[in-house]
Amino acid sequence: MTSKYETYNTLKRSFEELETLDDLKGFVLVRVDRLYGEEDGDELRFWINDHQYLKMYHHQDCCESVIIKDICGDLNDLVHSPILIAEERDNDFRETEYGDQRWTFYHLATIHGSVDISWYGESNGYYSTSVDTKYVDTRR
Repeated sequence: MTSKYETYNTLKRSFEELETLDDLKGFVLVRVDRLYGEEDGDELRFWINDHQYLKMYHHQDCCESVIIKDICGDLNDLVHSPILIAEERDNDFRETEYGDQRWTFYHLATIHGSVDISWYGESNGYYSTSVDTKYVDTRR
């Protein structure tokens, strides 16, 4: 079933151009899902329609851990209204005697409210602690 926002989103630009969270600006989301992963790690899915979404996650490797530490605000405030702000706010990276620590903060807002997402990563210094985004089409 096609959502009533799919035509609006299609006119905005091609879904395949979604690469970063910043690219969500102007799109209307139909839902946002949070998945808690033990093996694959935490994940957020920002659905543009019933079969396409922007996935926010960390590709887990050997010797690091990257998780969503906190979400301040209601993810439902991001649905059914154009995204006005979608940005990485701050990226605090610190080296310790045990490896690297990284806090990455994301801020999203619509006319209904805003959400701040805090990701925290630890690594032995060799592996990445960055947050990844990826466009997904479930029909492919």
